[in-house]
Amino acid sequence: MKLTLQVDVAAPPELVWEVVTDWVGQGEWMMATTVRVLDDEPGVGQRIEAFTGVGRLGVWDAMTVTRWDPPRRVDVVHTGRVIRGTGVFEVVPTDSGSVFVWSEDLEIPLGAIGRAGWPLVRPAFASAVQASLRKMAAIAESRV
Repeated sequence: MKLTLQVDVAAPPELVWEVVTDWVGQGEWMMATTVRVLDDEPGVGQRIEAFTGVGRLGVWDAMTVTRWDPPRRVDVVHTGRVIRGTGVFEVVPTDSGSVFVWSEDLEIPLGAIGRAGWPLVRPAFASAVQASLRKMAAIAESRV
């Protein structure tokens, strides 16, 4: 499953970086997600866990930072039982602020059933993530 989405942000790259790498703060903008940081020191090797869901119904996503290039790019590897693969956050400077690019390349769980169902689930999943990115942009813009 490969998915790349982006949003224009009327804020400088450093501010967008601050918002998107505030892992615990992602709960403010990433739909139905709560994040906890297992290592306080940001950078390569930092471990993060995110729960996405409602109540007890959801999935844990264990991640480790594999690239840390402030204020431009952070890469993670997803190492959980259900969510596995890689993710990238990129902040690209523009004349009017920044573009934030969110990319995931994940293994789809449930084998052939998961692969067959992905085309049906993808539009709703992409729509939810895009709404979250718009919310993140609004948060960053409110801090300018």
